[in-house]
Amino acid sequence: MAAFRVPKVLLWRWRRNPLRRRSDALEAWVVLVAWALTVFGGVFIGLAAAQSVEHGLAQQRAEWHSVPARLAADAPESTPTESGADRVWAKVRWTAPDGSARTGQARVPAGTTEGTPVTVWTDPDGRLVTKPTTASQAQLRASLVGVLIGMSVAAVPFVCGRLVSGRLERRRMDQWDEEWERFGPIWGRKTS
Repeated sequence: MAAFRVPKVLLWRWRRNPLRRRSDALEAWVVLVAWALTVFGGVFIGLAAAQSVEHGLAQQRAEWHSVPARLAADAPESTPTESGADRVWAKVRWTAPDGSARTGQARVPAGTTEGTPVTVWTDPDGRLVTKPTTASQAQLRASLVGVLIGMSVAAVPFVCGRLVSGRLERRRMDQWDEEWERFGPIWGRKTS
């Protein structure tokens, strides 16, 4: 036997209908607000996060600069367990912008001897930092962070809306059970 199909009516929860309950209208508003916050909140927060990350990485590219340094000790040889590692950590010495001598650990070619000049990257205070990202790397990183944060933010109102909708549905089913218990026995009687 073929099922009776009824065409879906758009915005049916907002239309006037004597069978519409307050919980139907409340659920309609909950779903609308949840979807609006999910879509627009996720997009706007994701874009803001991406822009913030890209701005921070651009600021690093502008402030961080390469500085000549010298090895303070011989760099160790790479070990066979490092699977062909050509760069190792070694102690380096450089001059900070204030003129003071600084030392720290940096990655240098394996087997480099003491006193060999190397290039390190420092921040404006003279502390060692990693090489800043390129503009394309920064754009990719900002995009990935924006998507992840946007999706995380969008998940909150979506999950909350689903929870509230589920709770309203359970409440509606409980009300139907109560009404059925009241009127179900009446339908079983025959009238003459």
